[in-house]
Amino acid sequence: MLRLHFRPCGNYRERYEQEMTIFETDFGRLWMGVGIVIALGVVPFLASPYMLYILNNMAIAAIAAVGLNLLIGFTGQISLGHGAFVGVGAYAAAVLATRVGLPFVVAVPLAGLVTALVGMVFGIPSVRLKHLYLTIATLAGQFIIEYLLVHWESLTGGAEGIILPEADLLGLRLVSDRSFFCVLFLIFVFLTWVAVNLVRTRYGRAFVAIRDNDRAAEGMGIPLFRYKLLAFGISSFYAGIAGALLAFYTVSITPEPFTLFLSIEYIAMIIIGGLGSISGSVFGAVFITLLNESLSWTAEFLMNTEALSRVALTIAPLREFVFGLIIVLFIIFEPRGLAELWRILRASFRLWPFAY
Repeated sequence: MLRLHFRPCGNYRERYEQEMTIFETDFGRLWMGVGIVIALGVVPFLASPYMLYILNNMAIAAIAAVGLNLLIGFTGQISLGHGAFVGVGAYAAAVLATRVGLPFVVAVPLAGLVTALVGMVFGIPSVRLKHLYLTIATLAGQFIIEYLLVHWESLTGGAEGIILPEADLLGLRLVSDRSFFCVLFLIFVFLTWVAVNLVRTRYGRAFVAIRDNDRAAEGMGIPLFRYKLLAFGISSFYAGIAGALLAFYTVSITPEPFTLFLSIEYIAMIIIGGLGSISGSVFGAVFITLLNESLSWTAEFLMNTEALSRVALTIAPLREFVFGLIIVLFIIFEPRGLAELWRILRASFRLWPFAY
């Protein structure tokens, strides 16, 4: 008897439980566990302080980018004020730590909640506004928060900023890049896991329905005001957590980093990584962080070279141009971002030697 053996060329699910699983196979779960073990048990001891510094900034940027992707990529609510919300989280954590005396483990989540409330206030116009008008409204929120961070000196310290105490987690002093790496990595993994599961619930499906067609979503019984406000709150909560972690990591904060350009950086992260993709947010955060470090390293190298010092002065202001050029190139050649390239790469390995 002739027996034919067919290799599966796709994902076939027979139960709803199979569709709800994050990892489709035990192989994926195994490598996820191996990756966490390596990240916590190997990387902190082998990586240099500079490498740990870059990884820590990647984790903080990825948390904020995931929150922004939940708002723009999944709900379709464009925001240009994400950088300001990160600043709100940073200053909220600083005030809670210095004036109220709350520890790190309490100040960080409370800072996220404070930022969520602020984000929901600025998200109220989303009920009546959308597209360009909503973008302008969030841009106004960015400028308002920037102004308050500088001029509300009794609370924020003005241009001088606030110096935070050393972070302490259950008796463990977080004073080195290594100790911060372990904490930031665990928080990043947990919040990413929460975001992945959130978009698979009825709330996430409602966000996607609002993004695709808000009138049709309203016709299906989805209360637009409630879910749009919820999306702003969740996105701002992630931004607040990222800002609080950044404040404790850098110890000292000032209003300078939380400008409109920081908001543009986060938008670049989710566009380059992939809109509507949690993994794309992480890819975009890694890409932009490495790009920033590469530009800084290139400018410093040229400045230290006497013959090329004049060239360095010309390259330094081109940072905005590089960001804009990369965004345009991704929109033209790969509008789905790095997440789509990663999906194609995984599929090519899974289906090899068959053509994709």
